[in-house]
Amino acid sequence: MKKVFLIVFFSLFIIFLNFSINSCSPEEKIIEKQMIQISDEELIEKNSAIYKTREINKKERKFLSSDFSRIEKPSSLDEFTQYFHYPPLRQHRTGTCWSFATTSFLESELKRLEKGEVKLSEIYTVYWEYVEKARGFIKQKGKQSLGQGSEHNAVTERMKKYGAVPASAYSGLLPGQEEHNHSKLFREIRNYLTFCKENEYWDEEKAISYVKSILNKHLGTPPETIEVDGKSMTPKEYLENVLQLPLDDYVCFMSLKSLPFYTKGEYKVPDNWWHSEEYYNVPLDEFFDAIVNSLKNGYTVALGGDVSEPGISSAEDIAIVPTYDILQKLIDQDSREFRFYNRTSTDDHAIHAVGFKEMGDRTWFLIKDSGGGAHRGQFKGYYFYRDDYIKLKMLTLMVHKDAVSNLLDKFKENE
Repeated sequence: MKKVFLIVFFSLFIIFLNFSINSCSPEEKIIEKQMIQISDEELIEKNSAIYKTREINKKERKFLSSDFSRIEKPSSLDEFTQYFHYPPLRQHRTGTCWSFATTSFLESELKRLEKGEVKLSEIYTVYWEYVEKARGFIKQKGKQSLGQGSEHNAVTERMKKYGAVPASAYSGLLPGQEEHNHSKLFREIRNYLTFCKENEYWDEEKAISYVKSILNKHLGTPPETIEVDGKSMTPKEYLENVLQLPLDDYVCFMSLKSLPFYTKGEYKVPDNWWHSEEYYNVPLDEFFDAIVNSLKNGYTVALGGDVSEPGISSAEDIAIVPTYDILQKLIDQDSREFRFYNRTSTDDHAIHAVGFKEMGDRTWFLIKDSGGGAHRGQFKGYYFYRDDYIKLKMLTLMVHKDAVSNLLDKFKENE
């Protein structure tokens, strides 16, 4: 009886096994496990999460930060290999980091291209960006994002249409003003455009005229002509004949899995309000290498990404990814994508990378920053970004095409 039972049992087992194997689709593939080895060094560099306080709007605020005392970092600006740039300026109470960072980048480009040292007006571009945002809002009948922010390529696009002027020709400050503050300006523009939407008032010419009147009241009227070396010229003539900036030679990159790599597409964030699809999408390793190699070859890079992190310290002038967030060896395309997807990495600030320094197995980046936080520390207007922070939190870059010619060739091969 026992023998019969065993024979029946094994017969049923064989039938079940064959059924399980045959039920698998022939197209299904067995995926091998990917193992990640974490070295002892990662554990040695453990960072502690701590709370600190800072006065914001005359109130003490508590915020999560890190203990940076054991971080080996550059100790001065002089340690960096750096390239020409004007001293940092503050954007103060405005959402115009995109213009300050990109204008600084283009000033460095003028020097690199042997066009001279020219301080350009950030607010001249901001003025016309507000105009174009209002135009887009009216054309889209209110179905458009409306804010103070924008992207790097907005600067080059506005310059193509409206030209550029030296900072001395247009400051965007009224007599007696020393700091930029666009709070009232933007509120008036937003309220007016909201009125247009609620009342279905879509007369573009009249709407733009009214928005310009708001801008003129708060920023002053931008010049129609400027004097350069005794010659009168328009801002467009100044751009084309004097500056001669090759605006079509500047390219933007991102690194996101939502779009196939080595294709161009839209950077889907609110500040890309005009839905530009001129972003080259590349894997993270190549995105990071593009930044490093550009700097090593004499180019500066405009960057955009997330700066609302406990790994940034204005007191210490540094930005790192602490180990309680994620270990450096685990920073990859997927961890970066996850943070963009769940909005813990957001497109909230634009900066200008003007130098680099290699320390052991780390690369540090000298960042010129117009935000208030960068002006609280020892090195006013600068941060030292560590490589892990760039990889995880920087989402876009702008650079001259010659700095990334090999990378652009891959897009031609993919056409």
